[in-house]
Amino acid sequence: MYTYLALGDSYTIGEMVPATENFPNQTVGLLRAAGMEVTDPVIIATTGWTTDELATAIMEHNIHETFSFVTLLIGVNNQYRGRSVENYSEEFTGLLHQAIGFAGGATNKVFVLGIPDWGATPFAEGKDRDAIAKGIDAYNDVCKEIALAAGCHHLEVTESTRQHGLMDEFMVADLLHPSGKEYAIWAERLAGQVTQAFGK
Repeated sequence: MYTYLALGDSYTIGEMVPATENFPNQTVGLLRAAGMEVTDPVIIATTGWTTDELATAIMEHNIHETFSFVTLLIGVNNQYRGRSVENYSEEFTGLLHQAIGFAGGATNKVFVLGIPDWGATPFAEGKDRDAIAKGIDAYNDVCKEIALAAGCHHLEVTESTRQHGLMDEFMVADLLHPSGKEYAIWAERLAGQVTQAFGK
């Protein structure tokens, strides 16, 4: 039986979508359909969390067990609050090392998702979308570099959120967060990486 820990923020918990439609649960559904026996995901994520807030929550959860695989998606709120890329790099590195520990030290069982571009959504109307995109890109460059250097997987989702950010069916009512239809795209990509990592 495979176990799964998902660490993150609003994009992991699935703000305003049914729990069954967030990407961790959709991923588990796809893995089960592919013949893998996977337990329901353990999710440590809350809308609005930054890297340090996620780190605090992980400490409070006092996790002792290890998991078959772990996902990590964090950073959009750091960028939104105007924090430096250098600060993100340092705190993200710490979180990634924790994620690797939760995967029993198996770096190839840790999957890092890129940060969606909130500037491509209706929520960003009137804001400098180009500046937001450049900020997200800078964060994602660091995120990808650190993940790959550690031997972990990186999953690109940013371009999909840019393509679909102004399409109603890919957004929830707050005009900021993705709908289950967008998460389905991520889940399909993630499930593919997971099955490959486990040789399924």
